[in-house]
Amino acid sequence: MVRLVRLPDDACHGGAAPIDCRTPRRVIFGVCAVHPRGRAADNRRVDSRGPVTVLLSRFEDLVSAGLRSLIGADPNLRIVAADVGADQLDALIAEHAPRVAILNFGALRAPADLRRLHAAHPDTHVIVLANHPTPGECSQLLALGATACLGKAVEGRDVLNAIHLVSRGLHVLPHSSPASGGAGVLPDVLTPREADVLDQLQLGRSNGEIAAALCVSVETVRTHARAVFRKLGVHSRRELSGLSRLR
Repeated sequence: MVRLVRLPDDACHGGAAPIDCRTPRRVIFGVCAVHPRGRAADNRRVDSRGPVTVLLSRFEDLVSAGLRSLIGADPNLRIVAADVGADQLDALIAEHAPRVAILNFGALRAPADLRRLHAAHPDTHVIVLANHPTPGECSQLLALGATACLGKAVEGRDVLNAIHLVSRGLHVLPHSSPASGGAGVLPDVLTPREADVLDQLQLGRSNGEIAAALCVSVETVRTHARAVFRKLGVHSRRELSGLSRLR
């Protein structure tokens, strides 16, 4: 049975589309938002911790100005740091402990930085803004530790909705386009060893080089690589390297 739930305006500003939770792990922006355990989102809960604190990484001037204006106009949000360079992210997240960090994918030194930030600061939920990300690319970013993935062309109210949703631990993806066939499915979580193989793959190393670096057999590398491709929704190294196109 399909359950329709409407998010109240006090949680998702500007109103939100009905939530169609057909499967517990399907998370599509503005359509379905669920807790990681599969429970339907209860956005009516009042948060007693005060405004949601937000850190902004370095963006293009117009994008940065727009984000500051948008977030500054919301009384339930508070910017604690802005225009943060990639080399300062770790220190400033540790200093300010923001509940949400909005990162410019193009400003990251490498995709693996996202996984390291998530491991070091698990209480900070990360929204990644990228240029025209595909569902497969968003799945890669979520597997690396992001809580949400949005294209830079989204509307302002979508950004606000995403901030409020991810601050409560909900995963957010963009709308699925007709061409994607509804592909925006939350990926399986990578194991630590699969994540190690992913790092090596993104460096362009061969299976033999990865095996030597990780002290495992080449066949073990192939097994982990197949699992990485399956979980991230890609079919080749070329698709995996597509993350660089988001910069």
